[in-house]
Amino acid sequence: MKILKYAFWIVWRIWFYLLVIIPILILFPFLFLSILSEKTYPQFFFLARLWAKIILYGMGFYYKVDFEQKLEKGKSYMLVANHTSMLDIMLMLIVVKKNPFVFVGKKELAKIPVFGFFFKRVCIMVDRSSSKSRFKVFELAQKRLHQGLSICIFPEGGVPDDESIVLDEFKDGAFRLAIEHQIPIVPITFVDNKKRFPFRFFSGTVGRMRVKIHPFIETKELTLENRQEVKHKTRAIILKELESYIKK
Repeated sequence: MKILKYAFWIVWRIWFYLLVIIPILILFPFLFLSILSEKTYPQFFFLARLWAKIILYGMGFYYKVDFEQKLEKGKSYMLVANHTSMLDIMLMLIVVKKNPFVFVGKKELAKIPVFGFFFKRVCIMVDRSSSKSRFKVFELAQKRLHQGLSICIFPEGGVPDDESIVLDEFKDGAFRLAIEHQIPIVPITFVDNKKRFPFRFFSGTVGRMRVKIHPFIETKELTLENRQEVKHKTRAIILKELESYIKK
């Protein structure tokens, strides 16, 4: 029985990487044309959502979203969520439908074959060891926000090696950006991603992926002196939701 489980995980994980790469290769001409100009980013976003759906459904997942507040079309937001799985990116693309957004992510993702080609051209890359890079992130994010886009950051800054950590501490960047640009923060909880598709190779299972979009945190009239308060408030909302499911 154990051998069958390991065989399933091996085939399932290989299938995941095929689902990541093959749709990009098929859609390559359209994806490439959509990144030639910043004006065509909404078209790229539409194709990225299609790619994400192929992966999610192809892996045997389905999602359920609980909206406590809905996003308004054409408005910019700071999207923040817990980060526990490679599927966090795909699920975020699917859940946020009408508000094209740009990811802020680690520069290491640009090294992934095929995926990295587009990642480094449409996302905001950050080298956390470089203060110059972190400053550049704010500059690029400002440019994107002025174009009417939203920004998505996983504020834990990575996935903890210790799987007993329910939610790691948050970095300041997302909250500083939100306050500086006076845009609402949207706390989002991915309930099942860690269970369904963790980073450990021999683990995971098909099934439901629940998402909770919490009431927004307004930043109007706040200053950078409030960023710690807002950061802790956002983390507390997501942590409380995660812990409520752990206790069930």
